[in-house]
Amino acid sequence: MSALSKSHQFRFLVETDATWRLLRTDNAAVIVALLGEHLSGENRRMLAAELYEAIDHDLGMLRANEFELPQTAQAYCAEWRKAGFLIRRPAEDTRGETFELSPGALGALRFVEQLAAPRQTVTESRLSSIATQLSQLAIDTDPDTTRRLEQLHAQRDRLDAQIERINAGEEDIIDPARAAERVHDILAQAEELPSDFARVRAKFEELNRDLRARIVESDASQRAVLDEVFRGVDLISESDEGLSFSGFSALVLDPAVGTAFDDDIERVLDRDFAGKLRPSDRRFLRRFITTLKDHSGEIHDVITAFARGLRRYVQSQDYQHDRKLRELLREAQASGVEASRHIKPYSPTHLRLELSAVSLSSAGAIRLYDPGEQNASTPIVRHEPETADLEALRALARATEIDFAELTNAVNEMLEHANNFTVGDVLTRHPATQGVASVVGLLTLAAHQGELTDGVETVHWRGIDHQARAATIRTHRFTRRLQ
Repeated sequence: MSALSKSHQFRFLVETDATWRLLRTDNAAVIVALLGEHLSGENRRMLAAELYEAIDHDLGMLRANEFELPQTAQAYCAEWRKAGFLIRRPAEDTRGETFELSPGALGALRFVEQLAAPRQTVTESRLSSIATQLSQLAIDTDPDTTRRLEQLHAQRDRLDAQIERINAGEEDIIDPARAAERVHDILAQAEELPSDFARVRAKFEELNRDLRARIVESDASQRAVLDEVFRGVDLISESDEGLSFSGFSALVLDPAVGTAFDDDIERVLDRDFAGKLRPSDRRFLRRFITTLKDHSGEIHDVITAFARGLRRYVQSQDYQHDRKLRELLREAQASGVEASRHIKPYSPTHLRLELSAVSLSSAGAIRLYDPGEQNASTPIVRHEPETADLEALRALARATEIDFAELTNAVNEMLEHANNFTVGDVLTRHPATQGVASVVGLLTLAAHQGELTDGVETVHWRGIDHQARAATIRTHRFTRRLQ
């Protein structure tokens, strides 16, 4: 790669890589110190409220020592999250949100820590480790079985020779300085794992977003992702990232490997040279396999949640709505481009767009409920119960209901003197005491127990306001007694 190509590549990294961006920030020293203090120890995830409180306390101390930090902890955390230094997630066990370092921030912290306390990188143990891994790789990848057997036999001969020297008392254990050097190399490699886990999780989140985007944007000729999800293929777990992590996780969760690992750590920590290790290093080694299991379980939960969410997204047909929304947005953008040729962007359009989002306001704008406002302003009048008036109750019932008993008696009384007559005849002999309600009542009785003819007639009555009323209705005749 030429210098020009590398320059373009690195310039892109300067603009996009969170590690590089954090190290270029004016307050990089403060950011690294604060984030390293609260999020890079054993507790790598904190509730947002607790992190605000802790950083606010540190900011006060820094300001007292002439550091110019005008914002609050909450404002700084929001700024760092936007810059890609922090990741905010919903808390799993409690209400609220948590903060943790992004892979870029972890890389920046590790880089600064190595600058502040550089480790001795040119060590015998590191070279020996590289040589052993390289030799094993050469054996495992050799397609010639004869040559592989020769190399394995050579390894066995070296081990046999070492065993003989130990039995003869010719080989001593390594000195404490070299042993401590190897432990530090192991710790240096082990301390990189948290950033590796963060990077793995970020990869799965990116893969999940990419798969959803491909489902929404795929057309008829590019529906491979959609078809595979419908066929039950777990695209998250079967991706390159998923298969790679599955192999790592299987090794970590293997009980035999875990037990052997713990036993080896116990034996190493019982050695005399281990007494010079820092307590934090000893604690880190003792909890190492447990930490790996916890992080592996968390990544497994993330993979499962993404796989289920992707399958539910497809099976519920929600992607169809997103496709339609994408289509409408593109049409709107195309219309906007076309309109921009005729209308200036700052010209008022007099169009009003009603947003579906909930309007936000500050807590101070909320009007609290005041129970005192519900108190009656006038004194309460107490009425003593009295004996009910039957006539008053009857009048009240008549005001709300049709008095069918009165109408039935009126019709039956007229049938004693005539064989048949109309609704209008009844109203002429027995005026409507309930106004139009009496007319409706007679029509109801006639419809069920009378006869309907082809003619029409005009009926008259007085309303409850004593005004004369009239209406033309179909002729209904009463010919028999009403029940």
